[in-house]
Amino acid sequence: MSQRFNELVGNAILGIDTLWGGDVLCASGTGRFIADSWFSDEPLPPAYTHPSAAAVRSSGGVGGPAVDRAAIESYLAAVDVRGAIGGLADEARALPGPRGEYVRGLALCFEIMWDLAMELLGAGSPVPYARCVEASTGRAPEPSQPQAKRERVAELLSRAGYPFNSNATLLGAVDAWRAARMIPMAAVRALGDAVIARFDALTAHNVLPHLPTEFAAVPRANIEFLPIRDAWFSGSMNYLGRARGADGAPQYEATYEINAALQISVPEFMQLVSHEVVPGHVTTFAYLQNLYARHAAGFEASVLTMNTRAAALFEGIANNAILMAYGVTEVDQLPDEDLQIGVLLALLQDDAKNQSSFLTWGEGVPQPDVADTLRRDFLVSEERAGKLSGAWGRHPLLGRMYLPAYRAGTEKVAELRRRHAACDVIPALYGCRGLVDLTTIEAAITAR
Repeated sequence: MSQRFNELVGNAILGIDTLWGGDVLCASGTGRFIADSWFSDEPLPPAYTHPSAAAVRSSGGVGGPAVDRAAIESYLAAVDVRGAIGGLADEARALPGPRGEYVRGLALCFEIMWDLAMELLGAGSPVPYARCVEASTGRAPEPSQPQAKRERVAELLSRAGYPFNSNATLLGAVDAWRAARMIPMAAVRALGDAVIARFDALTAHNVLPHLPTEFAAVPRANIEFLPIRDAWFSGSMNYLGRARGADGAPQYEATYEINAALQISVPEFMQLVSHEVVPGHVTTFAYLQNLYARHAAGFEASVLTMNTRAAALFEGIANNAILMAYGVTEVDQLPDEDLQIGVLLALLQDDAKNQSSFLTWGEGVPQPDVADTLRRDFLVSEERAGKLSGAWGRHPLLGRMYLPAYRAGTEKVAELRRRHAACDVIPALYGCRGLVDLTTIEAAITAR
């Protein structure tokens, strides 16, 4: 592609990222926001480097605690972020096939993020909730349906020796099960190393055989776990990808910051590692970086984003990662019932994310009532119920565009894995048939 295309990609993504207070070069999730990566070795665009950008980032942008309107106005006067988004949309219309559809999806989501920013600044009309969800997931908003997962958890808990006789005591049984298996944060690094090694071996056995031979030499899990205090998130995978070996080859490095207040059991932690590391997010990003380094993927593959249809697919891959690692398609096919409970609780948590979004933005339910619903119906911990109904759920961008993406992506990837052979699905998921998102993945699978 042309240099103009690359400039439009960089300015559109990092312009929106800066406007919302993100810093793609920050090594911590406390500073990152929309742009998840910049590992191309290309010079950063004016949307990041212009002197006015630093003031917007430091204030937190339009979503910060104290919006610096003067800084934002100065930035937007100097950097035409809206023009870059429009230019990217124009370029996308000229691109043929799946790549054009992927870039059109990016531009659509950036347009929504721009409109949400203008809404917060009082410079635009309120953005309809349905428009936000349809942009990031490709489907209309709808409530979660946790009943089947909750009933299966109840059955498994009874067999594990945690009886109950009502919905209220079911929640108590979950809490007791989790407390008996709780991970002390002081042990998270050592346990993380062991679990990563386990899932890396499973991935080599059940995932790698379906992928091109070039991926065999790519590190799937070059990550360090870092406990972090007082963060608004439960955990943040920060894909860096900027380290290079003596031969100039990428090192595919990442960190994972885990909230020191997180209440998580060993089985839930195993699901977390498969989701965040291998064969989930870190593996996905490493393979995309490798494709880019081998000129098998375009520049847009090097600037990955949140709040987009691509991000929804990444969450779907990550939530199905533990099943892919074991070479199965259903939770009840996992080898251990304790692990099944942990995976079901993790999936219920992502159903809760969607429900928080739907109740908060679709139905206007007050935060305390949303928290109670998440705790009661989705069996999440008190810590999770508070954050998902509060800092996450009520965030004007994440609450409307990102929280629904987890459930949508999970359901789509699970359905595709049931209907298609692994040798067709897995290469498409990891970008071997072109960069895809939640709405274009099926075409990549069936095009063969």
